[in-house]
Amino acid sequence: MKLRPPYKQSTALTKIEVLVIIGVIAVALCVILPALVGANQKAKSICCNCNLKQIGLAFAIWESDHTNMYPMSVSTNFGGSQEYISTGQPFRHFQVMSNELSTPKVLICPRDSRRAAKDFASGFSNTNVSYFVGLLVNNNAYPEAFLAGDRNIVGGTKLPDGIIEITSKDPVSWGQVLHNGFGNIGFADGSVQYFSSARLHEALEVTGIATNRLEIP
Repeated sequence: MKLRPPYKQSTALTKIEVLVIIGVIAVALCVILPALVGANQKAKSICCNCNLKQIGLAFAIWESDHTNMYPMSVSTNFGGSQEYISTGQPFRHFQVMSNELSTPKVLICPRDSRRAAKDFASGFSNTNVSYFVGLLVNNNAYPEAFLAGDRNIVGGTKLPDGIIEITSKDPVSWGQVLHNGFGNIGFADGSVQYFSSARLHEALEVTGIATNRLEIP
């Protein structure tokens, strides 16, 4: 009788597992680094970066459970937030990911005067969010597309209800509200980068999207 070789289980990590590990490391750094460098502006910028990594992870987990689509591209009938686009309520896109985000605290930049909501229930609103949402990111087909970022982005064409359209030819910069002319962008591939206004325009040119639509809270 022939004996079958023992089954060798794959030890490769899935995309979600890798993102979870990155998210845990980001949170740990956000807790540890402020204590090491002091309660200064650099520490707050680091924590903002950590927040956007957690937001990117939440988008990735939600996407994996909804046919590789982000909530902005999924109807409310199926748990998404598509119908809330152009309603002036960008917080709704985060609200449907309450399980993935775990806490609304990650939606507030430490440099922002806005306060985090206690939960994602009826009191949750735009005033509890520091980050914009990129509306044209349907899935991870555009890894360098803007998925989320600091709300003090300036430029492009302003549309009703807090939406701005930006092309690679439009001047774009950071306002002084949060990071004194700098800001963080979370990309569709889960990475986060801290940009000057000059580098922000360079990043816009390689998103792969002709016209970026960002919904600002």
